Amino acid sequence: MKKVVKFGGSSLANAEQFQKVGNIIRSDESRRFVVPSAPGKRFSGDTKVTDMLYRCYEAAQEGEDFINQLKAIKDRYYEIIRGLNLNLSLEEEFNQIKTDFELQAGREYAASRGEFLNGKIMAAYLGYEFIDAADVIRFHRDGGFDPETTNELLSKRLFRCENAVIPGFYGASADGIVKTFSRGGSDVTGSLVARAIKADMYENWTDVSGFLVTDPRIVKDPVAIESITYRELRELSYMGATVLHEEAIFPVRKEGIPINIRNTNKPEDEGTYIVESTCRKPKYTITGIAGKKGFCSISVEKSLMNNEIGFGRKILQVFEDQGISFEHMPSGIDTMTVYVHQDEFEQKEQQVIAGIHRAVQPDLVEMESDLALIAVVGRGMKSTRGTAGRIFSALAHANVNVKMIDQGSSELNIIIGVEDRDFETAVRAIYDIFVMTQC
Repeated sequence: MKKVVKFGGSSLANAEQFQKVGNIIRSDESRRFVVPSAPGKRFSGDTKVTDMLYRCYEAAQEGEDFINQLKAIKDRYYEIIRGLNLNLSLEEEFNQIKTDFELQAGREYAASRGEFLNGKIMAAYLGYEFIDAADVIRFHRDGGFDPETTNELLSKRLFRCENAVIPGFYGASADGIVKTFSRGGSDVTGSLVARAIKADMYENWTDVSGFLVTDPRIVKDPVAIESITYRELRELSYMGATVLHEEAIFPVRKEGIPINIRNTNKPEDEGTYIVESTCRKPKYTITGIAGKKGFCSISVEKSLMNNEIGFGRKILQVFEDQGISFEHMPSGIDTMTVYVHQDEFEQKEQQVIAGIHRAVQPDLVEMESDLALIAVVGRGMKSTRGTAGRIFSALAHANVNVKMIDQGSSELNIIIGVEDRDFETAVRAIYDIFVMTQC
């Protein structure tokens, strides 16, 4: 069996955390390929190394003295090295970073050094081979990711490796210019490595025991999801649920490789399995609840609009012309409502209204602001009668007024619109009716 294990910044913030990680890796000989993030916060109020690198590079860009800032970063790494009793020097690497900062090698290069240096320490600590991600993760010169070249390079390089550490988050173009994924991109690197070696499992270790049914900032101690499909995860991630970088599922999905979200501080917990599909019956009717505030709705009313060919296209064309994307579009016989992000819409609202009048000559255009959208997602909803009814009963009991309902044709999710002020109350009510009553 071959496993790829990725550890987040909180899992590698100091020597004590490194030792936990080392114990996890050594406890299972199939954990052969390790993808580390840069050191995260050691305590509340601390600064992540990646943010320290950004600030240090900005000082270098401005022609300011950045040596003390670079020394503070060096001290973070040597604190880990001393705590692990390693005989390891990073002087050559820091001298190179200093030179590259002076030559203004770029913000992406600067950010990547956090993972690069942590990878060096991890490889020395485990006795694994170190492979620079710049040699095997390929980007186009314009910054776009090149998945097929990457897979070819990784597969060829890792084929002859028994154990290896590959830093997360970055790669390089063919001419050696360092490029990075968006923040949290170490998840993507782990997924790419798993695809390349055709791993049996991709374990993603973080500071929570799996994917939670809903936001713990809204519901105290929500239960963890035992298993979730890629499709369910995409629905929840789109609506704001964040445990895994959303682009991390695509490489492993191509190979049918499951992802296991685990907790470095509670390695005995099974965590959450993310899979292509499963015949395992979910514990609850719903899998998860996620949502976002800050939407507004634009309702267009016109008699017999259903007889007017191209009516919907004309409406959406107005939004497209103004560079505004829409989120949902429920409609009736004579009405059509478009939900958009309020901060995108406010600056262009009058242009949109004028455009709608010119395009379709409506009887009425109404707008409502400060709305929230909540996604209730679950493969179990398809085979359970009365799910929508239970949701609305719970919301009515909590005195939440429902502004919109939109159910996808896959029956995998139901989107509910409520006022911003009712958002948290609505999430708690839905959680209580499906999880606390175990229905």
